[in-house]
Amino acid sequence: MKFTKALLSATILATATAAMADVKIGVILPLTGPASGLGIPAKNQIALWPTTIAGEKLQVTILDDATDPTNGVKNARRFTTEDKVDLIVGSVATPVGVAIADVALDTKTPQLALTPIGLPPGKDAWSFRMPQSNGVMATAIVSHMQKLGIKSVGYLGYTDAYGEQWLQAFTPLAEKAGIQIVGVERFARNDTSVTAQALKLVAANPDAMLIVASGSGAAMPHKSIVERGFKGKIYQTHGAATKDLMRVGGKDVEGAFVVAGPVIAPSQLPDSNPSKKIAMDFAQQYDKAYGAGTANQFAGHAHDVVLVLEKALPIALKKAKPGTPEFRTALRDAFETMGPTVVAHGTLNWTKDDHWGYTPDTGVIYKVVNGDWKFEK
Repeated sequence: MKFTKALLSATILATATAAMADVKIGVILPLTGPASGLGIPAKNQIALWPTTIAGEKLQVTILDDATDPTNGVKNARRFTTEDKVDLIVGSVATPVGVAIADVALDTKTPQLALTPIGLPPGKDAWSFRMPQSNGVMATAIVSHMQKLGIKSVGYLGYTDAYGEQWLQAFTPLAEKAGIQIVGVERFARNDTSVTAQALKLVAANPDAMLIVASGSGAAMPHKSIVERGFKGKIYQTHGAATKDLMRVGGKDVEGAFVVAGPVIAPSQLPDSNPSKKIAMDFAQQYDKAYGAGTANQFAGHAHDVVLVLEKALPIALKKAKPGTPEFRTALRDAFETMGPTVVAHGTLNWTKDDHWGYTPDTGVIYKVVNGDWKFEK
């Protein structure tokens, strides 16, 4: 009888321990370096994450990649080989996110990238993107350009993966819409001047300019274009959708068109937008914690990770327990099969063949007016 009670107690204890097994999440963000303006808001939002999801405790570790792919790989290797994490989240810097994807594939560890990483077919088998694809965002920009009657555009973007992948996404869409790219110029993230590139593009006299950069770093090329006397329309990508653009750019960025997710100024969205309430709740939570008007789309991606896990974890937990290869596989499968999921940035619907998930109508155009966002379409 005593033996039976002891065995029953041990079974109950083991069951309780299994039910409360920690889900280990390794987060890799640029907390220093050129992309720190993107990584810090994401880190701030992660501090607001719940401590448990689906009855499982979250064990979250954050490492700085310093906007360096080598550091990103080093951190990812530590997470997968030493810490045995169940999930990698990051990076916010595209070149780093691409490098981390290699580790995710090699170690069969799911990755939720907080940047629109472009990967060859098959290379993204374990990587899912929280942001919209560059193609989705480029679609919104080209549509807006068509509405304004723009026929020619100059391109000024980063030399790295973010810039090149944006150029690859934008070019065919622009050509199909009858918009000619009259000049392509590039610059590095840590460059302090783009005077030569700006002079060439302004001399080409396009109807509009497309600047592909991120955070506060997007203001410098924008100001340079304006200071060279350009009077046409200037567009910025979703990498620039932060108040840092206005803070650094000042009056020079007034009138700029910026493509972003619904999360930027959710109160201005039409009530028909399915993300409006979720995005407003996120913005209110973030602003309450860190100051009015500080919520941005990079924090929004970190917020949406929780919504994804709230749906995917219960599915994965039916197949395996955290800390095992079987659970990591089950979590990946859950991401692919959980169906449409409304988040602050739109509606995700990942499948086995689509680890982007957003529809072409997800991108929202905002205009900078009086140092703030104004919803365009």
